[in-house]
Amino acid sequence: MPDGQFLNVLRKKSKLLILLGLLAAVLATAWLVSVRINENAVPKGPPPSAQIPVPVKLEPVLAKDFDVYLRGLGTVTAYATVTLRSRVQGEVVQIPFKEGDKVKVGDLIARIDPRPYQVALDQAKGTLAQDRSQYENAKLDLKRYETLRDQKSIAGQTVDTQLALVKKYQALILTDQAAVDNAQLQLDFTRIVAPIPGRLGLRQFDVGNILSSNDPQGIVVLTQTQPINVIFTLPESNLEEVRGPLLAGKKLTVDVYDRPDTKLLAQGYLTTVDNQIDVTTGTFKLKAQFTNEDDALFPNQFVNARILVKTIKDASTVSAASVQQSSQGPFVYVLQDDGTVAIKKVKIGATTGDRVVVLDGVSVGDKVVLEGTDKLRAGAKVRVIDDNQPSGNGGQTAAGRRSGGSTYPKTK
Repeated sequence: MPDGQFLNVLRKKSKLLILLGLLAAVLATAWLVSVRINENAVPKGPPPSAQIPVPVKLEPVLAKDFDVYLRGLGTVTAYATVTLRSRVQGEVVQIPFKEGDKVKVGDLIARIDPRPYQVALDQAKGTLAQDRSQYENAKLDLKRYETLRDQKSIAGQTVDTQLALVKKYQALILTDQAAVDNAQLQLDFTRIVAPIPGRLGLRQFDVGNILSSNDPQGIVVLTQTQPINVIFTLPESNLEEVRGPLLAGKKLTVDVYDRPDTKLLAQGYLTTVDNQIDVTTGTFKLKAQFTNEDDALFPNQFVNARILVKTIKDASTVSAASVQQSSQGPFVYVLQDDGTVAIKKVKIGATTGDRVVVLDGVSVGDKVVLEGTDKLRAGAKVRVIDDNQPSGNGGQTAAGRRSGGSTYPKTK
């Protein structure tokens, strides 16, 4: 076969193959479209998970007076702290107190050997008595000289000289009296007494030791713990919430809890706010005072402080566990009349413990889902269970989802 005829036959066969391929593609496309149409024609029921009601626990939206607390970390500080030191030098002859004793103002803490200071006092008194006698004698001589001057028996210069001598002895008496007072003061300093009421710490000296005046170590540290203070911090964003009521003359209540934040130790009131903000931490300091009659608070103890800044009347509140978070903000699942749940976006206000204030999105009396939210979606059927039945959410309870786990009074 010539080459020309062979190429013609080859071209015809290629065209035929291409046509057959296009026809096969059209038939396959038509078949797929018919299958899809048939599938869509079959009615579809709800997914299996939607046919089974989801077990949930509910709670109503409540209207209550809501206490708004601010929380901060604090340290207990003594109302007053004094390191008792000797103001004179000498041997310690008496320490009548016991470590840890409570003392009152004026109670004897220690006694320095008073004998050297008693001798100095007696000597000063003797000098004073001597100069007083000389002063009295000089005054008598002055009167005699004045009489003789009036009789023109002596010169006036003699009277002037005697008058100067009398004034000299007056000055000596003042100096001697100051020396007596100083000696008496030094003698009084041999008795070291409590300047404030409080509790004594561990003593640093024993009887027989020689104390020097103003020894930096001191004999013992005395702390006043009734009343007692707590200094704590809050973020600077809370400054106006605290200063407003304080400047208005309101007494703000402060509660302090132990380090684990579970046990209430004492209740007191706010006394003052620091005059500046710490720029390194962005916080400001507050001081609260407590009676501490049961000695529950101890100096330098670490505590958690809560201050009540206001009370919102008839606030709409829910448990914090019922509020869910999404990219569009917080929301809750609300039970509908047909047994399904709907998603309601909410605006959250103040939070205290495990309760939050809902400013918008739900109404008082609405039933919101507290447990079982992990399997819900909008329109899902739910089955309400009581506290004695498992919620079906893998053992996760509302309390398990709360942060902190602290025990606080909730709402009034």
